[in-house]
Amino acid sequence: MSIPKDYKEFEITLTRDNPPPDWPETLQSLWYKANDNWEASHTIAQDIKNSTGSLIHAHLHRDEGDNYNAKYWYNKAGRAFPTISLNEELRLLIAEIISSS
Repeated sequence: MSIPKDYKEFEITLTRDNPPPDWPETLQSLWYKANDNWEASHTIAQDIKNSTGSLIHAHLHRDEGDNYNAKYWYNKAGRAFPTISLNEELRLLIAEIISSS
């Protein structure tokens, strides 16, 4: 399956059992997060050794309420701690990754 062109196409895939294997790890990680599988998302994100991986990692720690750890990862990603909702941030992260793929 090809990379979705927007969030709406991404959202349609959430009924599947797993993310498409040909998607980049960043998008697979966010697919698991969008499907309320924090552990699977985190397992993937912690192995992505770039600023996008750090940003996803930050979002995940913010989601679990570990703001101290989240701030570390946002800083590592070169981003400020967000003031938007977690859902809005997730949508923006997904859109950002789709547009860069």
